Amino acid sequence: MNILEIIAKKRDKKILNKEEIEYFVEGYTKGEITDYQAAALVMAIYINGMDYEETKNLTIAMAHSGEILDLKEISDTIIDKHSSGGVGDKITLIVMPIIASLGIPVAKMSGRGLGITGGTIDKLHSIPGYNTDISLDKFKNNIKEIGISLIGQTEKLAPADKKLYALRDTISCTESIPLIASSIMSKKIAAGANKLVLEVTCRKRSLYEK
Repeated sequence: MNILEIIAKKRDKKILNKEEIEYFVEGYTKGEITDYQAAALVMAIYINGMDYEETKNLTIAMAHSGEILDLKEISDTIIDKHSSGGVGDKITLIVMPIIASLGIPVAKMSGRGLGITGGTIDKLHSIPGYNTDISLDKFKNNIKEIGISLIGQTEKLAPADKKLYALRDTISCTESIPLIASSIMSKKIAAGANKLVLEVTCRKRSLYEK
């Protein structure tokens, strides 16, 4: 098995199996597969898509490319929330503290902006002194002590997604449902929350729009 065969297979609109996807994710995470090879495969996925099984396997492989947090010792119910984003996306900054104030622990790993979408981490970094680059121990202690913690993606949690997330933005491959879904869910699996709220932003169509 090698990356050239995998790229050619997806280029030719064929289905990648679990082993091929795991080979790619592991190799790219370790730096054994180059950015330009990963870019070729991502572009092939963007053009030809992935089926349900491929998307699931990519999600699980990226989630397990680093650590998987276990937060059961803190609570049986820990909430995370994801937004599809947007120019004025502010839901996380309002809703998550409200949920925490009701006694429901919140553990959230957020991303930066991708394409035109506004990233929660970018908004938080505009607040002087706010630090999202904390250790995993501090992340868990914040949940225990104050009921909420919000961090940026780390090198230890879903590192494969972190690399692919940045790559997609540089090669105009952000609008791909399999890549979007696997990116979101790999982070959520790795971050350890067991309840997830999805907020999907959509554009309201005009009555006069065809």
